[in-house]
Amino acid sequence: MTQRTIVVTGAESGIGAACAAAFGRCGERVAILYYADRAAAETTAAAVSAGGGTALTVQAHVDDEGSVEAAFAAVEAEWGPADVLVNSAGLNMSGVTVRAMALAQWRRLLDTDLTGAFLTSRRFLTGRGTATGDAAIIHISSIHAYAVRAGGADYCAAKGGLSNLVETLAIEEAPNRVRVNAIEPGMILTPMNARAQQDDTYRRTLEQNIPLGRAGSADEVADLAVFLASDQARYITGARIVIDGGLSLMQALGA
Repeated sequence: MTQRTIVVTGAESGIGAACAAAFGRCGERVAILYYADRAAAETTAAAVSAGGGTALTVQAHVDDEGSVEAAFAAVEAEWGPADVLVNSAGLNMSGVTVRAMALAQWRRLLDTDLTGAFLTSRRFLTGRGTATGDAAIIHISSIHAYAVRAGGADYCAAKGGLSNLVETLAIEEAPNRVRVNAIEPGMILTPMNARAQQDDTYRRTLEQNIPLGRAGSADEVADLAVFLASDQARYITGARIVIDGGLSLMQALGA
């Protein structure tokens, strides 16, 4: 199998770090795009190398057009155009109601979780130019793209918009053999769910709402990302694949 170039944003922690490590175990070249924590990015790079892959760490602020341009240019200078983009960079919901939310908070979330997805997707595609080989874009979204929560207007709006971006890109890029899909996780034990990671009692109260009875792991999401980037998923595009242990099926119960 020809070694591919994989770009993973938000790869210094959580789902992004797990995705980078999983592609490393496949022997791929993995560009680890990180926001600020260089040490954490190097830890991810070490996991990629330990799995048999090749790692490159590059700082990138996905909400900044110039930073995204510079990051992809650095990857292309090292390895050429990327074959797979996994967009995992994102912020969690603020927990602030709309009537109390500052415009700066709204913009901060949308800029990272939605505009960041647009900027990285666009730069990935333009970097490929007229290349005709198979390629894939995988966006890490959320069940909250459709299962909304009070205090989550910023996050839910961003992920809802991401769903439409994914579907539009899938149509536009199908002639170019670029498949575009979204992964929609539920409760995953990552730093975004730090309290659930650290407090077993609190976590168990949440897990009671999950039909499978437990939270998911970042590695399980990463396994799905690897599948979607593989030949086994070559007929899947425009899909939004839920990985939540059945949690989103419970939203209308008890009413």
